[in-house]
Amino acid sequence: MKRGLKDSNDSLRSLCPPKNKGRWARLWKISCEGLLKIVAGSFFIIYVNSCTEGGMTLMNGKLPPRFMYPQDWQHLTMFTLLIINGCGDVISKNLLPQRCVALEKGALVLSSYELLLLLVSHVKESSGIELQVHSLLILVVFLQLLVLTAELWTPEMFHLWMTEAFLFVIMGSWLMQAGFILYGPVSGYPWEDDDMSDLMFVTTFFCWHVMFDALCLLAIYGFFYCWHRCYRPSLKMTESKEAPYHESSPEPLYRLLQEVEQPGKEDQAPLLAKSSP
Repeated sequence: MKRGLKDSNDSLRSLCPPKNKGRWARLWKISCEGLLKIVAGSFFIIYVNSCTEGGMTLMNGKLPPRFMYPQDWQHLTMFTLLIINGCGDVISKNLLPQRCVALEKGALVLSSYELLLLLVSHVKESSGIELQVHSLLILVVFLQLLVLTAELWTPEMFHLWMTEAFLFVIMGSWLMQAGFILYGPVSGYPWEDDDMSDLMFVTTFFCWHVMFDALCLLAIYGFFYCWHRCYRPSLKMTESKEAPYHESSPEPLYRLLQEVEQPGKEDQAPLLAKSSP
């Protein structure tokens, strides 16, 4: 009986994974994605504030007062939304006792809604190349908002995950392209708003971005699919080697339960024999 108890305790300990203690284990559990959003948003806020002459002032001192730097304030609001989204990820993954996916998705959807409103207002004073670049970005954000809203009700659909990742990649790559088009053209010459060929090539570049991002996601998916197919037999072999240990570990506990139940069955047997005619 003592041996059975000892074996059962050992088997139960083997089923419980060891707790990783230490500073590096805690750092490894921190949401890197959330921290990256917070750091990036803070950096962009500092950059926009440093690039504005005299700092970011909300209103001037004239009468009647007027709002100052409307587009820059919209940029700051967008970066603040990025920080809020990162804070939601960190709180959900690191501060709450259990991860809350609804909090992460809710913060992301809220940021996307406000980002769409800011972008629609941001293009009021735009024209030509700048208007075309922002209009294509608004299209991506709008499609992304539809997908994120659908994920609130169906969060386990694989197609929505892939579409969300695809739209995020397009958004990031097109933002980098927009920076080069509007502020630092590769040729060194600014784009002409009155040139129809420049306006047409903005849309052409956007289509190239869509195709290139789709090929990148397809290549990543294909690489990991092939890697999983190639290394799957070796994983099965390792699992088959470890399987007898895990399968045999509950046996002492099962035997112990049989030994405990056996005396009860033996005591019930004479009663049944006496009661039988």
